[in-house]
Amino acid sequence: MSRSSENSADQAAGLRRMSAPRPVQVIAVTSGKGGVGKTNVSVNLAVALSQAGRRVMLMDADLGLANVDVLLGLQPRANLSHVLQGDLGLEEILVEGPAGISIVPAASGVARMADLAPAEHVGIVRAFSELPQPLDVLVVDTAAGLHDSVVSFCRAVQEVLVVVCDEPASITDAYALIKVLSRDNGISRVRVLANMVRGPEEGRSLFRKLTAVCDRFLDVTLDYAGAVPHDDYLRKAVQRQQAVTIAYPSSPAARAFKDLARKADTWPIPGGSSGRIEFFVERLVGPGSNDRGALSLTD
Repeated sequence: MSRSSENSADQAAGLRRMSAPRPVQVIAVTSGKGGVGKTNVSVNLAVALSQAGRRVMLMDADLGLANVDVLLGLQPRANLSHVLQGDLGLEEILVEGPAGISIVPAASGVARMADLAPAEHVGIVRAFSELPQPLDVLVVDTAAGLHDSVVSFCRAVQEVLVVVCDEPASITDAYALIKVLSRDNGISRVRVLANMVRGPEEGRSLFRKLTAVCDRFLDVTLDYAGAVPHDDYLRKAVQRQQAVTIAYPSSPAARAFKDLARKADTWPIPGGSSGRIEFFVERLVGPGSNDRGALSLTD
């Protein structure tokens, strides 16, 4: 091969590398117990990542009790139930949210959406592989608890972020969720965010409590993702139906969410997938994806 041909080949290879899609980071935000601020974390993490220059999509995966749109004062004309019925494609139901994030709205008060079969979860997630728009991060706001949909979505993502606050029921239910994900679904690493804490030490103390019981009974690695303080500005933002990172960008809570986004941006993205949303699908339809873990609180 001539030198000019070699140079042309090198340039072509370089262009292919430049045009190759950046791997999509997929993060599930979940909790063992409701009422710990999970959806607020999902919304503000998505907004903070977008403000940092990432192309972000937020999926409301609390399929029958949607609240992302309520939290942000949005009124979507269609939602995931229309995709499941085959009436619309996923791209047709997207809603633009704050800081330019794309939101996939779920249904509210539709009982059947809260009790989908595993194959129907697959059908919803498979639609993501057909989205033409470029994407860097997909944040999945799951339901709380141990519903099949929660386990299915957590199995499908690269990162599971469990939100917990310093109260016994939240800690116990977070342990129960981590147990099911670890023992019955092969998830070996979970990141923990302490929410509504009174200070940094309370957040780390909460993490140590959860780590102590997980280290004793489970073969799972917990990583501390940080803490979000109890903040009156967050309550005011909720009342205004805005993300606190937009309404009060200098507030303690907003700064904490920006710190979380900076950390999330450094979390490694596995290279085994094609680099697009198909990773989400591959994990969800992989071997054992229809298994249902049994919960035991005896150990």
